[in-house]
Amino acid sequence: MQHKTISLADQVFERLESDILTGVYPRGSTLTEHSLSVDLGVSRTPVREALSRLEQEHIVESTARGVIVLSITPEDALIIDRIRLLLEGPVARRCAELITDKQIDELREILELQEFYIKKQDTEHINLIDSQFHRQIYVCAGSPVYVDTLLPLLKKIQKFRQAVLSVGTRAEDSCQEHRRIYEAIAARDPESAEYAMWRHVRRSKEQLEEFIKNNGG
Repeated sequence: MQHKTISLADQVFERLESDILTGVYPRGSTLTEHSLSVDLGVSRTPVREALSRLEQEHIVESTARGVIVLSITPEDALIIDRIRLLLEGPVARRCAELITDKQIDELREILELQEFYIKKQDTEHINLIDSQFHRQIYVCAGSPVYVDTLLPLLKKIQKFRQAVLSVGTRAEDSCQEHRRIYEAIAARDPESAEYAMWRHVRRSKEQLEEFIKNNGG
């Protein structure tokens, strides 16, 4: 979490969003302001605000029975990966053009931390650091539009990404792909950075398709 003060409503939103997208509240669950306020130890007002924002994000839906969890379907996840396949390569190219020496060091530190968690086989942290690697590239590409557009998409499929990263050698393979992306960016080679990112996202999409097929998606 960023080192800044955020409102209670924002904290509640982030907690509920994470719980829904990671499957704590499965698709079809009914949420009520009362039960959530009790569970989270807050008043109904920040819960109401959070649920309204989640509905705008199409993660929940208000009905006569209460607020129903929509979450993200396998089909949604595949669409998101198709969007990422179109966008993340050009963002990596822009990152390689603009990144500073300090930002290169920060990106390397994230990569080294990912390698550390892979050695520990800590799937939850691998997924978090994997996302952090991509976020750093969005940030270094020079416009908040990249972060605002791509980071929410990445968050929405975190449950699927964590599941895929836990299968076989995908976590190790993903980390190696990240290293190739990092090396291209650190060399300030825009063309190689774009291609390395495109290959990485394409492979992620292929792995997601295979995972969904094998798990009855």
